[in-house]
Amino acid sequence: MSLSLDADQLDRYSRHVIMDEVGPEGQKRLLDGRALVIGAGGLGAPVIQYLAAAGVGTIGIVDDDVVERSNLQRQVIHGDADVGEPKVESAARYVDRLNPDIDVEARETRLDEGNVRDLLAGYDVVVDCADNFRTRYVVNDAARIEGLPVVHGAIYKFEGQATTLVPEGPCYRCLFPEAPEPGTVPDCAATGVLGVLPGTVGCVQATEAIKLLLGVGETLGGRLLFYDAMDLSFETVPYRRNPDCPVCGDDAIETIDGIDYSGGCRVDAD
Repeated sequence: MSLSLDADQLDRYSRHVIMDEVGPEGQKRLLDGRALVIGAGGLGAPVIQYLAAAGVGTIGIVDDDVVERSNLQRQVIHGDADVGEPKVESAARYVDRLNPDIDVEARETRLDEGNVRDLLAGYDVVVDCADNFRTRYVVNDAARIEGLPVVHGAIYKFEGQATTLVPEGPCYRCLFPEAPEPGTVPDCAATGVLGVLPGTVGCVQATEAIKLLLGVGETLGGRLLFYDAMDLSFETVPYRRNPDCPVCGDDAIETIDGIDYSGGCRVDAD
């Protein structure tokens, strides 16, 4: 890995370069890093924004939705002129304006069990900004099999949560063995969400992704961070690997082929 940064990069990333924990070597590591962001909505917007600003050289963005005016209260990388456009295209334009160093790999598609392996290939870290349980379980399962870390986030009204699923630690199924039945957990369209909430949780996710790429600090692996914006409180709850977990336990699966991700996304024992 070449450690040379050009004059513009030394200027742009000067506040990183002067840090002992980053320095020119760490900044070059970020520029060589590859992060995949699942979703370019409320959580994905600040994640994409800060990964690009920090100089993460390749950012993959997966989303099949278009920008709606109701998104603009919280999805800060999109603007009124982008309404009706695919979110991945709007996000790519935003990144291009923000930082010309960044290569955006835009995938206008919905991630599912059929394409997840191809979408994850070649990335160093996955940032899960999905708004549905099915995608979260597919990402968790496939990334664990591929040995990729996943930074997870979720939001609801005034509350948010985040955790990091490292290959050597517990996975999402250790926290939530099965998804709630469809329709039992309302989404943002039905309940609303505080506009600034995804900014806070998304910044936590971006921080975790950058630390993973740099190889510094302690991640949220094995810890679930709860944030309540109503009383501005943070609480961290530890959790452990479940030896009976079908994805990361003692008899872990080796492929997601055959898993039914409808309903509770359950993995049936053989």
